Amino acid sequence: MERLRQGRNGKKPGPPVHDDLVGRDFTADDPNQLWLADITAHRTDEGELYCCANKDVFSNPIVGYSIPDRMKSALPDRECVGGRG
Repeated sequence: MERLRQGRNGKKPGPPVHDDLVGRDFTADDPNQLWLADITAHRTDEGELYCCANKDVFSNPIVGYSIPDRMKSALPDRECVGGRG
């Protein structure tokens, strides 16, 4: 039996936040079929900044990004979808 690893904060990970819509199959046959999103917080002397990026799985380019100073749930979608039509 595999043990759950504790995170950096000493707590066990909770349940997934969203459903696994791709069944952990991170492949695509054409552009714009599957994008990955990531939001990373970076501490600065002036407060936190959030690097939000979307990547097209087919050919691996970053298709959009933003670096806001506030966390909002619509950040990756708004920044990236608007730029790709």
